Amino acid sequence: MKRSFPLLALGVGLMISLVIAGFAPEKSGGVRQLPLLTALLMSEFGFLLNAIAAGVCVRNLSMQGFNKSNLFLLLGNLVLAINLLLTGLKLWPDVAGS
Repeated sequence: MKRSFPLLALGVGLMISLVIAGFAPEKSGGVRQLPLLTALLMSEFGFLLNAIAAGVCVRNLSMQGFNKSNLFLLLGNLVLAINLLLTGLKLWPDVAGS
């Protein structure tokens, strides 16, 4: 569980990122393919999931010592958490300046 959770969180976070990137942007008519609230909830869930997984990776690194796979999982989860946070902020109409 200690090692599989960060890996699963990374995979789920990547899928959420791809879905948001593919379906959330506005089309030429200004209609979204994915409702705004759904995209916001997906980005928030992905952010929390990857942030928790990054914490688990930090704990694993401190308990097990330096391990390349845990380090790569930590970096992947951190980058994905930051990306999903920024994506969620960009989706808000007031923050984006729309």
